[in-house]
Amino acid sequence: MGKIINTSGKRRTAVARATLKSGSGRIRINSIPLEIYGTELTRLKISEPLLLVPNALDGVDASIDVNGGGIMGQAEAIRTAIARGIVEWYNDPQIKDVYIAYDRTLLVND
Repeated sequence: MGKIINTSGKRRTAVARATLKSGSGRIRINSIPLEIYGTELTRLKISEPLLLVPNALDGVDASIDVNGGGIMGQAEAIRTAIARGIVEWYNDPQIKDVYIAYDRTLLVND
């Protein structure tokens, strides 16, 4: 049985719940693959934690359910949930430091 990690991210009234488990590196948001989710801008916002730590989700599937709030609020909630999941998955303080140096809101709800 592989490990499973549940995290959440909040932004204003948007709430995202992420489940990370061993897999092939797929990211799905409300059952939609990240590649076709939302607009280019929201995809870029969501993928920030992945760009900061390349290959972070190789071999890890992320399934995210998000609701409430507006489009950008949801995108920021999703990226917080992903970043927290990556930090918890690897349990590596260096990853946490990278995220905090870039943008504290990656790991902190508002």
